[in-house]
Amino acid sequence: MVKKAPRRTAERILEVTLELFNRFGEPNVSTTLISAELGISPGNLYYHYPAKDELINSLFDRYEKALNELLNASDNVRDVEDAWFFMHTLFELIWQYRFLYRDLNDLLSKNRRLETHFQWVLKNKTRSVKAMLESMNRAGAMHIDVREMEPTAASMVVVLTYWLSFEYVRDPRNALEPASAQAALLRGAHHVLNLLVPYLEAGQRQHLLQLVGAYSTPHAS
Repeated sequence: MVKKAPRRTAERILEVTLELFNRFGEPNVSTTLISAELGISPGNLYYHYPAKDELINSLFDRYEKALNELLNASDNVRDVEDAWFFMHTLFELIWQYRFLYRDLNDLLSKNRRLETHFQWVLKNKTRSVKAMLESMNRAGAMHIDVREMEPTAASMVVVLTYWLSFEYVRDPRNALEPASAQAALLRGAHHVLNLLVPYLEAGQRQHLLQLVGAYSTPHAS
């Protein structure tokens, strides 16, 4: 049991760090604050993660692993309902690691590893969204010229990547708080899927409107 303790401490450090990064933003969270929140000494924290970048990189690795697993399911999307579930799940994952997107430019400017890996994230997202469009096209849920798939997928990824920035500008004091999550996730999924409206088959377009109405109405103020 003694041998397992360091692993458990390392896990707990990441959990608390993620919570603090999401709440206050990575630039505003010091290793001193993290160790104080955990009730451990700075030396204990440094034993597991000798630098703040190692905390950031470890959290990013978890995010990237979960993201890649999710993105691999995109070619199973056949219709608007599948796409709605897929996008909502994707936004939930982004929300779980929202500090990465909240402070994206700052993180990339000072962390070379993130700068490189986030380029892969964008490429993987674009590839995955394009696969989703191709799958929906084959299934007859939408009709889109093959030449429009790449730019449409890229536009959807732009919204996915900068959606949190948009939410933050709309309501800086509350946008990234847990209480705002559900409404924000719904708006995000709607923003992305709305880009498909010109290409959707009539019944699918109507179904998208019904989904938006069904999920949004209970959260209206």
